[in-house]
Amino acid sequence: MSARLRALDVRDRYLSRPPRADRLVPPRRLQFVGHSDFVETGEEFAGHLERLVGLRPSDAVLDVGCGIGRMARPLTRVLDPQAGGRYDGFDVNVDGIGWCRRRYRRHPHFRFRVADLFNARYNPGGTHTAADYRFPYPSGSFDVVLCTSVLTHLLEAEADHYLAEIARCLKPGGRVLATFFLLNDTSRTLIEDGVAHFPFLDAEEEVAILDEAMPEEAVAYADEWVFRTLRRHGLTLIGLHPGSWCGREEHLSFQDVIVAEREAYA
Repeated sequence: MSARLRALDVRDRYLSRPPRADRLVPPRRLQFVGHSDFVETGEEFAGHLERLVGLRPSDAVLDVGCGIGRMARPLTRVLDPQAGGRYDGFDVNVDGIGWCRRRYRRHPHFRFRVADLFNARYNPGGTHTAADYRFPYPSGSFDVVLCTSVLTHLLEAEADHYLAEIARCLKPGGRVLATFFLLNDTSRTLIEDGVAHFPFLDAEEEVAILDEAMPEEAVAYADEWVFRTLRRHGLTLIGLHPGSWCGREEHLSFQDVIVAEREAYA
């Protein structure tokens, strides 16, 4: 796989393809998050943030599980440091964070941190688990939190804790855009009919996994579990946009997209 990706990197440089000429697009061999196109996915979610969340140039944005900057790249065109706009992202992958720190030096309002989280593949020396990790930011620090393809890899206690931390880090009235695999009557029927791209096991339960040998490969949640958990942490659901993962013909993205707002205090 590495040799093939390195060969594609050489081809990209030779052909001078515009996306690969972008210094914020990592070489293919370093793109460790997901199988979708790096540029297209980042641009897609930047659009979702503007349309569904109302992202403004002055917003402070937190990117949970930022990877190697897939979501950060298009936000350099949106967040204005003169207006107070800024971006913070964290991830367990040391190499990915190191690459971002070097490449985003021209954007000092973009900051990246390594999360001291145990991950068998990317950070086996991490000292915390996802169920007890405190995000390294003060409470009420952000207007917007982005959490894509993260909760889809966390089990129940971990996902619950991450939603609590997201709520803590949001300012009153701040918003979160997060992606899930949601279980409901429609998705369960499509799974049962063999239409779904991800045939989750025990889909009638509140939490379902794809692979017993590697539970974190993909995790789905009953939508009612998600709604209850959001409410418990002071987050009000304001938007739900189904994805295509279960075989729906009408969808916004591949995963289900949820938008919620932090309760404002008097």
